[in-house]
Formats: sequence, structure tokens, C-alpha cells
Amino acid sequence: MAETIFTSKATVEGGREGHVRSDDGMIDVNLEQPGSGSSKSGSNPEQLFASGYAACFDGMLNLQASKKNKDVSSKTTAAVSLQKDESDGMFQLAAELTVEISGVSKEEADELVDLAHQYCPYSKATRNNIEVKVQSEVK
Repeated sequence: MAETIFTSKATVEGGREGHVRSDDGMIDVNLEQPGSGSSKSGSNPEQLFASGYAACFDGMLNLQASKKNKDVSSKTTAAVSLQKDESDGMFQLAAELTVEISGVSKEEADELVDLAHQYCPYSKATRNNIEVKVQSEVK
């Protein structure tokens, strides 16, 4: 069994139109169903997942760059979509990561993105489970 480094907890009441709060209070937001017509404002599970995936991926990218002695600047944007699952009529997720990198060539950027995608815990968790597209842009 793997050694646990840390554990984060969050509790939701009311599902997709409820409220989420992390155990430490750092996340404490209302949830709203996009397109529901509600006048309330709030986040949604896909937005929260996108935030976590982008942060984790960008961190892994920078770790891989440092291992290769590359001085880079990066910005990762994750777009997480809720889709209709054709196989059962329910729902599925898809993700697209766009990574802007400066300080390396396009070939080096692609290599770093591939390494990050190989080792990022979110990428590992989603591999063969949801469609994930990853692309790099050199700035």
C-alpha cells in the first residue's frame, strides 16, 4: 500500500446545487448547476476539478523541468466538460489541458508536457477513464 502524504477533505450538502466546504474552511462556496437559470452565483464540480487538475499538472511540469535543469515559466489551463454519455444516457467528464511555456523550444515543451502527463496524479487518475487532451504552446 502506498504511503499517504496528506489527505484533503471536503463535504457537500445539497449535491450540484448545494454547498461545499473543506475541512479547513479554505473552500467554502455555493454550488450552482450551469445553465439552470438560477440567479444565484456559485461554483460547480467541474470548475473545482479543473482548478485541482491545472494546479497539479503545472506543478508536475515544473518539477520535470527542474529535473532537466530547464528554467521555464508556465501557465496551465484545464477545461473540464460535463458531457452526455452515449453508452448509458447519463454523464461523463472530458478534460483539455493547455500549457503555455516559455524558456524552452517547442520540442522541449512537448517533452515536458508529456512527462507531466505521465506522472501527474490527476492524469494518472483519469487515464483510460475519461478523454484528456493535452497541448503545449511556447511563449
